[in-house]
Amino acid sequence: MLKIYNTLTRQKQEFIPLNPPNVSLYTCGPTVYDYQHIGNWRTFFFEDILRRTLEAYGYKVNHVMNATDVGHLSGDNLGDADRGEDRIEKGARREGKSVWVVAQFYLDDFIKTREWLNILPPSKFVRATDFIEQQIELVQKLIEKELAYETQTGVFFDITKFPDYGKLTGQKLIDKRVASREEVEEDKTKKNPQDFALWFKTVGKFKDHQMRWESPWGSGFPGWHIECSAMSMSLLGETLDIHTGGVDHIAIHHTNEIAQSEGATGREFARYWMHGEFLIVDGGRMGKSLGNAYTLHDIKDKGFDLLDLRYLYLGANYRDKLNFSWESLKAAQTALGRLKSQVSGLGSQVSGGTSQSEEAQGYKKRFFDSINDDLNTAQALAVVWDLLKSDVSGKAKYDLLIKFDQVLGLNLDKAVEIQKLPQNVEELVNEREEARKQKDFKKSDELRQKIENLGYTIEDKPEGPKVNPAYAKFFL
Repeated sequence: MLKIYNTLTRQKQEFIPLNPPNVSLYTCGPTVYDYQHIGNWRTFFFEDILRRTLEAYGYKVNHVMNATDVGHLSGDNLGDADRGEDRIEKGARREGKSVWVVAQFYLDDFIKTREWLNILPPSKFVRATDFIEQQIELVQKLIEKELAYETQTGVFFDITKFPDYGKLTGQKLIDKRVASREEVEEDKTKKNPQDFALWFKTVGKFKDHQMRWESPWGSGFPGWHIECSAMSMSLLGETLDIHTGGVDHIAIHHTNEIAQSEGATGREFARYWMHGEFLIVDGGRMGKSLGNAYTLHDIKDKGFDLLDLRYLYLGANYRDKLNFSWESLKAAQTALGRLKSQVSGLGSQVSGGTSQSEEAQGYKKRFFDSINDDLNTAQALAVVWDLLKSDVSGKAKYDLLIKFDQVLGLNLDKAVEIQKLPQNVEELVNEREEARKQKDFKKSDELRQKIENLGYTIEDKPEGPKVNPAYAKFFL
């Protein structure tokens, strides 16, 4: 029984989809104005674990992820929904290119580097600029229901018209007003300081905005929040099973999504809300100004495989802060190398026990009990290492580990392919085994030496010989 922490109810709940075996999953994707940093990737990673878990249980997951290529202002995460500069425009100015070129470049980079982390592609990966019509229709519906109003600068959602505003955080509407940042110059065209923009008109500071579309309110562009509501409901229906994102989305972005979606439909927008915690670096805050907002390119340039980073992510629950350092990544690299080396040796064994044995099934239960407890990957990893140290037969261990890896996503099955023995080495191993059976130990020792001269070590195990590339001894 899979239990996940629901931000909306502030407790772990058994996951029960609306229409089993189908599951609708919407994940907030990248804003494509720059490279994604390893904090962003930790959120995308946790969502991948969630999806892999659901699929391991036989659910058919319809996973939609958006790419924000317009309308995400630099003040949005601070609650200043109509303040700041459009991040895509900012990226274009920084690089001296058009907004369209910049958005496409970082969108392509996201797709390419996602594969490095072995994150499964979504069922549909959609960009906000392809859903302008749907966003305009949704804004019109909110105006018709008198939940939104037009001003000289745009169209805004009136939060006083939605009594449940703030239910995702448990913060009352009056608290939201008090919490409004005093240093922010109030937009006099809005009815309430915390009303948020659904549509920006290309006037005033936005008069030169490159991305613009005609609408009933004149030329303009959508706000960040409206895009997710329009895309998710267009592709997944008015009520989603699961909606995810980072913890920084809770107070503003997802709170606003709920208000505008439920205000428009009168139905529950998402039944389960899941949020990934922040990544910290060297025990402190991560930021571009600090020079530690590392990207996947930075990790690769340091000589690491990106699965080393994935292994590091696995070591903490997605709702706990995780500290990144180059030392911790090096430790993850060593551990993953050791794991792959052992899996390689197990994969070469074609007989010896079954994963259906009582002891093997005990480890399988422990692993999935860990995953069922709100995706506790740290505990699941501990089970993996306990299994490797156990008396479960080699072939059974391998079969279980490959099944576990359907969730972990470390490509353990490829460890065998990468380290498959050359034919001449395999022939020597077989010849040595025959000599040992004949108790010709002199010939056996000579063959061992030949194998080692070819760069491989050999260990005699009860279940059969275990052969590894010589470098594996540094991990064992």
